[in-house]
Amino acid sequence: MEPLLHGMMLAFGLILPLGIQNVFIFNQGATHKKFTHALPAVITAGVCDSLLISLAVGGVSIIILSFEWLRTVMFLIGFLFLTYMGWLMWRENPELKKQQESNLFTAKRQILFAASVSLFNPHAILDTIGVIGTSSLVYTGFDKWIFTLTCMLISWIWFFSLAITGKKIGQIDTSGKLLKRMNQISALIIWGMAVYMGYQLFVTGE
Repeated sequence: MEPLLHGMMLAFGLILPLGIQNVFIFNQGATHKKFTHALPAVITAGVCDSLLISLAVGGVSIIILSFEWLRTVMFLIGFLFLTYMGWLMWRENPELKKQQESNLFTAKRQILFAASVSLFNPHAILDTIGVIGTSSLVYTGFDKWIFTLTCMLISWIWFFSLAITGKKIGQIDTSGKLLKRMNQISALIIWGMAVYMGYQLFVTGE
C-alpha cells in the first residue's frame, strides 16, 4: 500500500496545477461537439506522461540533474516555449471555434500539440524527473512497479476527467465567453511560469 499511496499523492500533486497541458486537454473537450473527437489529445497526453514517468523511474533523473548546462538549456527552451504558448492561449477565440467547425483541431494537430506541450515543457519534465524519479529510488522490485504504474494511472484518469469536465462546461457555455476568459487567465499563469523560467535561467547563469 505504501508505494501505491505514495505514487497517487505525488502524481496528483504534480498534475493538479493549472498548466498548458491541462488547459489544452480541457479546451479540446469543451470545443468539440463529441467527446470522442477530443480523444487524440487525451491519449497523446497520457502516452507522453507515461513515457516521462518511465524515463524518470528508469534513472534519467540522475543524468539530467547532474549536468548544469543541460538544465540551463532546458530552462531557456522552457522560457521561449511558454511565452509562445501563452500568446497562443491569449489569442484563442473559443466563441469563433464553436461557430466554425473547421477551426477545431484535427486529430493530427491534437496529437502534435499535445505531444509538444507534454514533452517540450521543461518545467513539467524537471518535476516528473526530479520528483517522481528521485522518489522511486526508495523502492525496488515489485514495489517500484506498483509506484510507477500508479503514477501513470493517475495521469490517464486525470486527462480523461479534464476532457469530460471540459465537455460539460462547453455544453453550458454555448457562447464561448467563459472559455475565452479561462484562456486569458491560463495565459497569464503560463506567462508567470515563463517569467519563473527566465529567473531560473538568470540564476543558473550566475
